[in-house]
Amino acid sequence: MNYNWFSILFRFVLLFSLQVLVFKRVNFEYGLLSYAHIYVYPLWIMLLPFKIPKPVLLIAGFVMGMSVDFFYDSHGVHASALVFSAYIRDFILRIVEPDIGYDLDQPFNIRRLGILWYISYTTLFLLLHLFFYFSVEVFSFVYFYEIMLRTITSLLFSSFIVFIFVLIINPKS
Repeated sequence: MNYNWFSILFRFVLLFSLQVLVFKRVNFEYGLLSYAHIYVYPLWIMLLPFKIPKPVLLIAGFVMGMSVDFFYDSHGVHASALVFSAYIRDFILRIVEPDIGYDLDQPFNIRRLGILWYISYTTLFLLLHLFFYFSVEVFSFVYFYEIMLRTITSLLFSSFIVFIFVLIINPKS
């Protein structure tokens, strides 16, 4: 389990900074777009090494989520959503497992796993994360229509930004 802890920590700081300094301030004010929000911080959990132990993954999700919650003043909503996402990450990875399987000793690499795998993994991960987040945020399924609207619009924008981000940084670990 020799991880490149420096690049993992750098990614944490970069994604956290982008989320609280840039994407927190992005507001769409036009029709259905007013439901859209951009969340890039779940990418940190998505890109952690495949064979990282689950307790470490859950603690990492909690730390990132609480850090974001501090700046969003959201009292644990981001933390609960990211811990949920960290918990189901292995399940999602099993669902979208490529034909070649995962080489657990190799870092996350889009070129090796394929762009279609990456799109399915990102979409499913963000869909579940965002649905859980917006459900906990309102804490009632009375607003199911708004939850779904926020989830879908945020998924479109967040997936696009996350995809661009990964193509730019092309993580190796």
